[in-house]
Amino acid sequence: MAEEKIIETRGIKKAFDTPAGRFWALKGIDISIPGGLFVILKGRSGSGKTTLMNILNSLDDPTEGEVFFKGISLKTLSGHERENLRRKEMGFVFQSVSLIPSLNAFQNVEFSMRMAGKKIGKESTARVEECLKLVGLGNRMTHMSAEMSGGEQQRVAIARALAHHPGIIFADEPTAELDSAMAARVTEIFKEMTRREGITVLMTTHDVGLMGAADMTIELDGGEQK
Repeated sequence: MAEEKIIETRGIKKAFDTPAGRFWALKGIDISIPGGLFVILKGRSGSGKTTLMNILNSLDDPTEGEVFFKGISLKTLSGHERENLRRKEMGFVFQSVSLIPSLNAFQNVEFSMRMAGKKIGKESTARVEECLKLVGLGNRMTHMSAEMSGGEQQRVAIARALAHHPGIIFADEPTAELDSAMAARVTEIFKEMTRREGITVLMTTHDVGLMGAADMTIELDGGEQK
């Protein structure tokens, strides 16, 4: 069951200054995302999906408007407070998985827990194993990145984003480089995470074949919400 809203925006606009003049990538976005849902942010390339996501996760600031995370306005937080928020309350999965090549699957996931300030011991070991089993890699924990397929690496990245119990995971086009079967599998994993962990997942995609799995969809077109 969905919890109270985890993210809310009010009048989000984003402008970029270019040689041709000011370009408005976002033109007034008002959204409210309840906790515990699998949410898809959809739209064609250039619609503003990634720009909006980077504002929601505090990696970028809006030109106008305000973002609230669990009722707290992001603009009231210092840079250090935002960094702590991202490390402890948020998880990230990108199109490029960005695993540390010198670490195996288990170590890559454990590293995210260290970054979140979690104590490393028996509980963290059990949590890493739980997350890797959740994404179907219980038998690949000691494998290095080079020994895994692209789909397996992406699933390690999902386990890494999940391990420290964040409130929300931001997944920016995580299925773009995967075949349709693996893209569907990754989407199923996100859906399962919301049910089992009560976590919110916000995923950007333009793949219409994945839309049916979402509990909620937000569509952008030319920087505007449809």
